[in-house]
Amino acid sequence: MTFGKYISHKRKEMQMTQEELATKLHVSKSAIAKWETDGGIPDRDNLKKLAKVMKVSVDELYKIKKKKKKRNEEINITSDIIATLELYGYQVKRPGEE
Repeated sequence: MTFGKYISHKRKEMQMTQEELATKLHVSKSAIAKWETDGGIPDRDNLKKLAKVMKVSVDELYKIKKKKKKRNEEINITSDIIATLELYGYQVKRPGEE
């Protein structure tokens, strides 16, 4: 579960709207929406407030915040795209090059 989904789930479990949570944390509703959609994360102070309102430890929230999805490191771009990037001065590391 992502950090945003956890916040959303916990908020709904507490039967609160985004607006109500925002009011309790003294942030905007859009900040709550941003956090819940993994568009951003709360700063340290807001993380503390969030933990208090949701009755969880800061450590618990921090552990969820630190979890990241495994990224697929394999990138597949065509030679045409590589040529275009190089044309504009970018240095492209080609597969197999070290």
